[in-house]
Amino acid sequence: MKKLLFFTLLALFASFSGVAQKNDKINIEHADNVDKNEYEMPGALLLQGNVRVNHDGAIMTCNKAYLFPDGKYMKAFGDVRLVQGDTLFLDSRYAEYSATTKQALATGNVVLRSPDMTLTTDTIYFDRNVQEAYYRTPGTITNKDNVLKSNTGRYYASQKKFVFLTAVTLTNPKYVMKSNHLDYFDNSGHAYLFGPSTITSEQNYIYTEKGFYDSKKNVGHFLNHSYINYKDRKIEGDSLFYDRKIEFASATRNVKITDTINKGIVKGHYGEVWKLKDSLFVTKRAVAINLVEKDSVYIHGKRLLVTGKPENRVIRAWPNARFYKSDMSGKCDSIHSSQVTGLTKMINKPVLWNFENQLTGDIMHLIADKKTEKLDSLKVLGHSFIIAKDSAGTGYNQVKGVNLYGKFRENKLYEVDIVKNTECIYYVRNDAQELVGINKSAGSRINLLLTDNKIDVLTVYDSPAGDLTPEKDFPENARKLRDFVWRGDERIKTKDDIFPPEENAYADEAKKETDAEAKIDDKPMEIRKETLDYGKPVDTKKKAPAKKQSVKSQPKPSAKAGTLPATPSAKAKPATAVKEVKVN
Repeated sequence: MKKLLFFTLLALFASFSGVAQKNDKINIEHADNVDKNEYEMPGALLLQGNVRVNHDGAIMTCNKAYLFPDGKYMKAFGDVRLVQGDTLFLDSRYAEYSATTKQALATGNVVLRSPDMTLTTDTIYFDRNVQEAYYRTPGTITNKDNVLKSNTGRYYASQKKFVFLTAVTLTNPKYVMKSNHLDYFDNSGHAYLFGPSTITSEQNYIYTEKGFYDSKKNVGHFLNHSYINYKDRKIEGDSLFYDRKIEFASATRNVKITDTINKGIVKGHYGEVWKLKDSLFVTKRAVAINLVEKDSVYIHGKRLLVTGKPENRVIRAWPNARFYKSDMSGKCDSIHSSQVTGLTKMINKPVLWNFENQLTGDIMHLIADKKTEKLDSLKVLGHSFIIAKDSAGTGYNQVKGVNLYGKFRENKLYEVDIVKNTECIYYVRNDAQELVGINKSAGSRINLLLTDNKIDVLTVYDSPAGDLTPEKDFPENARKLRDFVWRGDERIKTKDDIFPPEENAYADEAKKETDAEAKIDDKPMEIRKETLDYGKPVDTKKKAPAKKQSVKSQPKPSAKAGTLPATPSAKAKPATAVKEVKVN
């Protein structure tokens, strides 16, 4: 009877093994003991001890297994391992495998390993047809640099890609990434984020709704309402690039950089922030907005550069620099403004409008009180000229000299001194605003006292020459001082006037691009070529070298691009009063 049972099991073993050539059945390679247990698993073959089977290139080992009569389905118990080539290893306490569907179920202390990562969870479903595995129990993925934790996930073995559609956390020694939709390539370390996602580190906090991050190179690209928060700055833009190694960030379109300490804002359509150098650069309709005494100052230049730590900020705007404030505006070639000194320099052909007064000269210095942040004084150095339209006529009140020094009270000019080779033409009116005459004088110094932004008292010093002349006796061709230029049509009257037409073109172009991209905002970012090509052999064929072309040498520039000219200084000489004119 025992011999009959032995030959029966041997025949069954042969029937399972004999069809190993066919891909739809499981091939038994080894088992210490082959038996049947009709009570536990009717009709199935019981394999025990160092069990080893294979199917279509995959090998499974375990302590115990049930192989069903058709040889197409198997249940494995104890120290189960499924090996696929040298790229994928699946360990568990229990597993099921179907040769018909080429699908496996592994549960109990599951560990999925590849050369680049290890996944641990409770249960995994693996489909060998499409080389995909997924889990619905909390899982942890570790590789050389990162640890990922999620409640569910899907792994595409051929692409070495994980897809997470529920809460996932990626922990790196330098940062923590969180998202509800993350595609992660374990070989390259590339992560694609979609939907509200964050990257938090000691240095900054990044928010994005569509982004890419290379965890090996520590660089990222972020779209859709993205921003980077530093301790003292917030960077926003339609498209952000970030390099963690050098703490560099750049932004394109609708760029906004906020100084959270000094409450300043810089806007444009392209910007760069060098955190370790405490500097930022913005261009393409660039504007710096600073809050001063509940009023905003808008500074524009084709290029804006902000340098220094929060307590030592310096703003540079050039070329074609302009600024606007509700009670003052101006333009020049370049502006240099220091928060420490409270000094703002307007360099090269500056013009300043303070209410109805136009001031020009070679260089202008605006000095603020560092404590109150209010405008304190003004210096105009070289070819100083102040012009204001006559309040009731068509003429112009004018004062000129070499240098001009003004004082402000509540941001209004209340006293002005013009020194060296001074001249003036002034229309004198009575209380009824009737023209009394035109005064033309010259001296070494002129002092102006202003009330409500209008000249109230004009005093000429040191050998004054001039008289009050009736209008009819004053020649038309003598009513303007030499070098008189009225630039009223250039006056900046609103914050939008600081932008020339060519700068506004950037805003129009950015709006078109933003509107076009808004249509695809609800789609994840396309996988980059560098991700798809990662690990692929590189074509080493050398291209034929290009023929050298002769290039004529170009003259070297006299100064580096963006360098601001030096600012001269001047001192006013004291003088003795000689003549005073009271203007009603």
